[in-house]
Amino acid sequence: MQYIKWAVIIVFWTVVVAFFHYTLPQRDIVRITDTNERRVDFGSNAFFYAQADAGADGTVPNRDVFFIQTVQANGRPMVYRNEDTAWGWPLYFKFDSANLQTEASDFRSTSEAPKWVMITHYGWRFELNSIYPNAIAIRAVSGPDASKGIPWVNGIILFIVAAVFWAIWVRWRRFREKRIDPQIEAMEDAIDERRARWFSRK
Repeated sequence: MQYIKWAVIIVFWTVVVAFFHYTLPQRDIVRITDTNERRVDFGSNAFFYAQADAGADGTVPNRDVFFIQTVQANGRPMVYRNEDTAWGWPLYFKFDSANLQTEASDFRSTSEAPKWVMITHYGWRFELNSIYPNAIAIRAVSGPDASKGIPWVNGIILFIVAAVFWAIWVRWRRFREKRIDPQIEAMEDAIDERRARWFSRK
């Protein structure tokens, strides 16, 4: 039973950590090599794409998606999708994917004359299932070693979530101590009393 308890706890916190790692904004310093738009037929990876851009028909099984192709400072490629999140989840309220695509196109450069930018995004890159992080914002930086800044938003959100979890845990513990534990103790006392009576008759 103890193994099951720990397995449930580990799975729960793994899901929580994965959720926040996927949802919270991250920053990459990259060089944009190209931008394009291509038709995507959604399959098992549809969950990892946002809904259709604001004002577009979101019921079709495929649609055009903006992509931003980049190269990291270590030479590894990284591809981002560029989709509106609109009023959906995650709550980035992004409506400017077309403008962002224009900015990304303007930042295109070559390895001989690189222009380094910092892309704020959420999500993961998973090549096996064609999953891409969603770019949220782009701005120019001085070079590949430029500071990414302090992730204040992430810290504030995690602090609030931790405070909520702590408040729920404290209230649950108080409820258990006042309501559940006395009932369990009463049941155990009743069982012990009946057991004592049973053995006293023998």
